[in-house]
Amino acid sequence: MILAIDMGNTNIVIGCVDDEKIYFEERLCTDYSKTELEYAIGFKTVLELYNIESEQIHGAIISSVVPQLVNVIKSAVEKIIGITPLIVGPGVKTGLNLLMDQPKQVGTDMVVDAVAAIHEYGAPVLIIDVGTATTISAVDDKKNYVGGAILPGIRVSVDSLVSRTAQLPRISLEAPKSVIGKNTIACMQSGAVYGNASCIDGMVDRIREELCKMTGAEQEQVKVIATGGLARVIVPYCHNEIILDDKLLLKGLKIIYDKNVE
Repeated sequence: MILAIDMGNTNIVIGCVDDEKIYFEERLCTDYSKTELEYAIGFKTVLELYNIESEQIHGAIISSVVPQLVNVIKSAVEKIIGITPLIVGPGVKTGLNLLMDQPKQVGTDMVVDAVAAIHEYGAPVLIIDVGTATTISAVDDKKNYVGGAILPGIRVSVDSLVSRTAQLPRISLEAPKSVIGKNTIACMQSGAVYGNASCIDGMVDRIREELCKMTGAEQEQVKVIATGGLARVIVPYCHNEIILDDKLLLKGLKIIYDKNVE
């Protein structure tokens, strides 16, 4: 069993994975002010909740889009399991060819998601990660990462809207009964949920069409996978056929770990 951690801008995803299954997936808040000891206590608490002893864990891997906290999380992991984790980044084998202008700028979470999507669902494939930002990654029929899009995240957009307007309230992210809202909160929820679903549908259509022109693939051959903390809120309201896989990131981390410890 390995400990897999992905540090995002808002949440840290933590889970334990082996060849058979994912034992759990939990989220902790990303906090720049926490020390390695505070993170270690948080990780240890999660492991204890699932009755997992440090002796059961034989390896660890971390991906992060928050460079400032990588060494803090690395040290926290070393404190609780006594193992130096593998850090996803330059020099780590992923099996993914990045056909990008600046490959080093591609977020490690996007790389990990793509690795898992190819392994689980094949290529060509589009991967949507609905989190602090909504990202869409495109992988061609030769399993090359060819690019994608980054959109403002749903909570980021709603929080910005509320902070810049005097009369709009904070809302919960849930779909109202109809697209046409009958009050301010329902109107905002419609924009947040149905609006983002429509945006994802439109981007999927455009990216899939462009990918098919590049590769000669048929549109129905391009599968679309969604993951991330807010995917379950938005994807059910999309018109495209999108497979929800909220364990995609942990699966990708296990695949990358295995590629580098063989």
